[in-house]
Amino acid sequence: MGVPFDFAEGRPDLINAILNGLDRYNPESTSVLQEYVMSQCESQTYDCYANLALLKLYQFNPPLSRDETISNILVKALTVFPTPDFSLCLSLLPPYTLFPSGTRSATPAAGDAPLAEAVQKLTLLNNLLSGADYATFWATLDSDDLYADLVADVTGFEELMRVRIAVVLSSAIREIQRPVLEGWLNLHGKEFEHFIKDVCEWKIEGDNVQVPLNKDNKAEGTVVRENVKFDQFARIVRRAYEQPA
Repeated sequence: MGVPFDFAEGRPDLINAILNGLDRYNPESTSVLQEYVMSQCESQTYDCYANLALLKLYQFNPPLSRDETISNILVKALTVFPTPDFSLCLSLLPPYTLFPSGTRSATPAAGDAPLAEAVQKLTLLNNLLSGADYATFWATLDSDDLYADLVADVTGFEELMRVRIAVVLSSAIREIQRPVLEGWLNLHGKEFEHFIKDVCEWKIEGDNVQVPLNKDNKAEGTVVRENVKFDQFARIVRRAYEQPA
């Protein structure tokens, strides 16, 4: 049985009471939920259900909206790709944040970018991750100081992303060339070896990395048997020749 969507391990009792009561729609709850978002960033925990509730409150009460909190929620959603969490968050944002502005003449300095630009930059990262273009993801992340500013509040962001990439790869491959994986993880030398051996518990053999067998990357033949009786075919053929009344 899967984990319920609204479940989050370690959720504080106060947050749980807000999410399961009328205070979920109380504007005064925004400050508590905003502090909870920052707590998630600092403790490497994640609560999508609570974050979506806060974005919904922002929809109802735009003056209470905080750009920094919205950016942090999106960054946290990136760390759990390929779940649909990032797209769910986008669906609750103001429409103007989802499209580039044609009037912007210069790129703002780090920390000064409006919410729309932050959302679009993070959406680009999400698209790269969704397309498994991991090398370009790291190159893009390093290409602009604004990215560093956007992910600064999320403790261990790069490490979290490497773990998520490794999890996705472990469900699809059994072996990969070391240079390719180094580019996908943005790690080299001893740091790469430590991550592969100690964090992932994979094996490095020459220029290749071996991923242990698991239920997702194991190739198994599937036999599909159709149990259709002859009289079922007879009814279909008979109806094909029946004249409409």
